[in-house]
Amino acid sequence: MITRMKTLPHNLFRAIQVRELDRLAIEDYDIPGEILMERAGTAAFNALVAHWPEARCITILCGIGNNAGDGFVVARLAAEAGLQVVVLQLGDVSRLNGDALQAQQRLEEVSLESVPFSIGGLFDCDVIVDAMLGTGLDRPVEGDFSQAIDAINCSGLDVLALDLPSGLQADTGQVLGRAVRAQLTITFIGVKQGMLTAAGPDCCGDIKFDDLGIPQQLFTHCEANVSRIDYASLKYYFDVRERASHKGQFGHVLVIGGDHGMLGAVSMAALAAARSGSGLVSIATRADHAAMISAAQPEIMAHAVEDEADLKKLLTKASVVAIGPGLGGSDWSLRMLALALDFSGPLVVDADALNLLSQEPEKKENWVLTPHPAEAARLLGIQTLDVQQDRFTMVRRIQQRYGGVCVLKGVGTLISDESGEILLCNEGNPGMASAGMGDVLTGVIAALLAQHFEPLVAAQLGVCLHARAGDLAAAEGERGLMATDLLWPIRQLVNP
Repeated sequence: MITRMKTLPHNLFRAIQVRELDRLAIEDYDIPGEILMERAGTAAFNALVAHWPEARCITILCGIGNNAGDGFVVARLAAEAGLQVVVLQLGDVSRLNGDALQAQQRLEEVSLESVPFSIGGLFDCDVIVDAMLGTGLDRPVEGDFSQAIDAINCSGLDVLALDLPSGLQADTGQVLGRAVRAQLTITFIGVKQGMLTAAGPDCCGDIKFDDLGIPQQLFTHCEANVSRIDYASLKYYFDVRERASHKGQFGHVLVIGGDHGMLGAVSMAALAAARSGSGLVSIATRADHAAMISAAQPEIMAHAVEDEADLKKLLTKASVVAIGPGLGGSDWSLRMLALALDFSGPLVVDADALNLLSQEPEKKENWVLTPHPAEAARLLGIQTLDVQQDRFTMVRRIQQRYGGVCVLKGVGTLISDESGEILLCNEGNPGMASAGMGDVLTGVIAALLAQHFEPLVAAQLGVCLHARAGDLAAAEGERGLMATDLLWPIRQLVNP
């Protein structure tokens, strides 16, 4: 059964795991490889017809592996359906073997044959099908494959990628030199984890999935260590409050930040905490900010804090501390952070607090760290590019070095705790790449901690709530989306 991106399976796999599932299906459950290939090609052809019903001419680029075999099946089925089909062959055709070779030979049944790749052969068609490289790629794309990918991306034509866009690393979402940018990708047996983070979403476009009918028992032999999460699967946590509830039951969030000239970040974090259901929300900030905050938002208790004694009093009343939004890097910032790190309750650490933490690393088990890629790089002492090349490894490293729960923000936000399992949220949109979005997330997670959710639950629920709110807020367009636009959807979502 084919499923769309919004209803993708929750288990995500590495390429080697999917290959093992394929092997087990063939060897232990006696499903011939040619049958699996036929199912993949049929699912892909059906997806093509459903997505581009007006297409009359398709060009299919095939390599020399099983991914090419899927492409040959698509070509045969398309020709049988009366479409005009061109099959362009890349790589040494003499290396075709097994099921892929058999699929190529069956092109004779519809009077088709593959022809050597040429750039000119790409343009006279309605849809391009990418069946070149699949999941086995582990080095930068070279030669004709490189030229073909560039030509595809410059053609302006719609692209269907089979299993994985060529040039995309299946496990990390890294582009290996260059990668096809498809409008639709249909992937088989298991969804590859790299499709949903880093460059994966931009390369894959919309994603469909087909398990090729392999027995579900197979998955007991291959445990996924990455799971996809979304708001729909977690909203049951927001149960109805009892009529006799009082604000003290839902925690007191203290947001620390807002050094001189950075009033907005701490205010947005506090407002997000309030809209997410915290019973009480306070801000510890510079004296020249406190009165302005109180005047603008009287529900938020803003306190002038200039020395350690002022903050110590507030910490005794807080159940959760969020520190970092607008914190800065001054002596005042360092003193505020030092006191916050001595707080015995749960913490959310973000923004400037993460940058300061990277200078003097510390490990705690009751905090949630929420770095974006540049902050993650500082925490690990590496470059931002290094983080983006393997986000799964980096979120684990941060968690192992600093403890607690790590939320690595960005497309396909990742969450990791001491168990080693990684959770991936594939909701959200590019409009959320704007100032203040991280401050809102900080406030949301802090409010959930204040409402007695365990750190891992608060992190995953907060990330999905934040992302879903962003999608709702972007209903009228992604450009121009502001962080405060999420506050009303957040309130709606915590009351499903």
